[in-house]
Amino acid sequence: MNDRDRAPIRVLIADDQDMVRTGFRFFLDAQPDITVVAEACDGEEAVTLARQLRPDVCLLDIRMPKLDGLEATRMLAGPDVADPMRVVVVTTFDLDEYVYGALNGGACGFLLKDSGPTLLAEAVRAAAVGDSLVSPSVTVRLLKHITAAQGQGHGQGQAKEAVAPTPASSVPQDALTERELDVVRLVALGHTNAEIAASLFVSLSTVKTHLTSVQLKLSARNRVEIAAWAWRTGHANGPA
Repeated sequence: MNDRDRAPIRVLIADDQDMVRTGFRFFLDAQPDITVVAEACDGEEAVTLARQLRPDVCLLDIRMPKLDGLEATRMLAGPDVADPMRVVVVTTFDLDEYVYGALNGGACGFLLKDSGPTLLAEAVRAAAVGDSLVSPSVTVRLLKHITAAQGQGHGQGQAKEAVAPTPASSVPQDALTERELDVVRLVALGHTNAEIAASLFVSLSTVKTHLTSVQLKLSARNRVEIAAWAWRTGHANGPA
């Protein structure tokens, strides 16, 4: 089956600003593999429509009336949700507590609105296949903070640790191979699967196979936890 034969990625957009929703819809609907199936102007409407329509990806703003995007994310993708959806949080606010809250709430992506339309489409495509994308401007800072928080026992470090993503096991169930460690390092630096494949001169399917193996070995739920493990154990800065 080629790309033209595949059903388009169905997207729900939730934002309290009409102009933002219109802009996102205009750009995403112009993509051959993406279609916007619903818009919501507040968190409650977003949750209702998402549960009714089961879109492939939900794009949620954080600051919305009635129900904010973080709570909506937890209701749609949180650890207690039986059939979680794929949520990408898109916001103007580059605040650590929002990043932590979104990822802890089950979001598979965190994007700043000024990241540009190309990255927005990439985030939707990544979420649709179970991948994740965090704005490059916050990725490394976020993971460094996770590492710092876990190395401090009081004050601000303790507060950040309380909201950091659940860490993967420090000791893998089985040792990671050298190639798996290469992949882990690039994940920790915020690279997408396509970028990892290009950097290591392997296929995209090979990268996904390595990531699946790494998740099993680390008991990690997603690539964010893989990256957190890499920073915490010193593998983020290892040789490629």
